[in-house]
Amino acid sequence: MDRSHNAHSGESHGSIGSYTTGFILSVVLTAAAFGLVLTGTLTGENALLAIAGLAFVQIVVHLTFFLHMNASSTQRWNVMAFGFTVLTAVILIVGSLWIMHNVSMHMMSR
Repeated sequence: MDRSHNAHSGESHGSIGSYTTGFILSVVLTAAAFGLVLTGTLTGENALLAIAGLAFVQIVVHLTFFLHMNASSTQRWNVMAFGFTVLTAVILIVGSLWIMHNVSMHMMSR
């Protein structure tokens, strides 16, 4: 009997319940963001911060319920690789914005 299809060294698969929970949370978070914008409950910077907060929670929901990333020892390398990817992206984005801001400031002073 070939067991190669059943052996998934450390991969965790979700249940229908966890996928359903993740889907419902994603829909609720998306509806909340749309609701904030459409009703005009918050405006300006407060709306931006609220939407960014909802987006961050949505990222955590997707990582937890759909990508099955958690603090277990079987997921440690996946979490470390994801953290390195996020750190690299943040350095790249923040560094690019900083360079563009400095170039803009130096060009305007002349």
